Amino acid sequence: MKITIDHKSGFCFGVTSAISAAENELRNTDKLYCLGDLVHNSAEMQRLRNMGLVVISHEQLKELHDEKILIRAHGEPPETYEIARKNNLNLLDYTCPVVLKLQERIRKGYQPLPEKNGQLVIYGKPGHAEVIGLTGQIGNKAIIIKSPDEMSDIDCSKPVVLFSQTTKDETGFYQLSENIRQGMLKAGIDPEQNLTINNTICRAVVNRVPRLRTFASQHDIIVFVSGSQSSNGQYLFSICYEVNPRSYFISSENELQAKWFQNNNSVGICGATSTPMWLMENVGKSIEALIID
Repeated sequence: MKITIDHKSGFCFGVTSAISAAENELRNTDKLYCLGDLVHNSAEMQRLRNMGLVVISHEQLKELHDEKILIRAHGEPPETYEIARKNNLNLLDYTCPVVLKLQERIRKGYQPLPEKNGQLVIYGKPGHAEVIGLTGQIGNKAIIIKSPDEMSDIDCSKPVVLFSQTTKDETGFYQLSENIRQGMLKAGIDPEQNLTINNTICRAVVNRVPRLRTFASQHDIIVFVSGSQSSNGQYLFSICYEVNPRSYFISSENELQAKWFQNNNSVGICGATSTPMWLMENVGKSIEALIID
């Protein structure tokens, strides 16, 4: 049996940068605070905790003074920076450049909306770290829509400016935009004048889709490795499963089942933008051990 790891899978630029920063700091100190999980992958987080990374909540942040805090790639709302200023906290800000640009676009996109009685809509996962940072840019006045079919919070008789969380799926985003457009037509207003569509999905996620489709089609079985809380992991796995129904989602090698690998000629291993390469390599070694046994 041939086992192949997709070496285009794994960390995106923003995650790589934040993890490298944490590792560099922890080489010189035995403890570094991080606001929230640095990456949505429990195995990688345990590795970093073993190095001395201490994950704190926003409530715990308020109690810290004169400490160094790592800001992860997901980004933060303005309140976080205000707390840091008041408490003399040294922020190591590794917000992804793509997310920073999106935060700025949301601030600018919202500015004219109050006068127009308009709405800023974000296609995203409520409570997701990135979404919290995005909505915080405009005083939490955005409407968050997690599914294209959930339209009840949008008033299609009013102007809409639409954005997306960077790790959501492009198909769902365009379906939502079409649903809003149809809703406006039914409400008797012109979507050409009242709907602004901003596709702000990260290209690092979008560009993996065609490669994953090809990769999934080339193997008898696909093992997709990702943290269960990873938004892009759920989306990218769905692409693999759509192409190859013999695709399995796991978070660690402990979830592998020997019966999956019977009578197969090739196994493909791939993962999310939050999946470390070392974890996919461990999965490959564990599959080899299962086959030998």
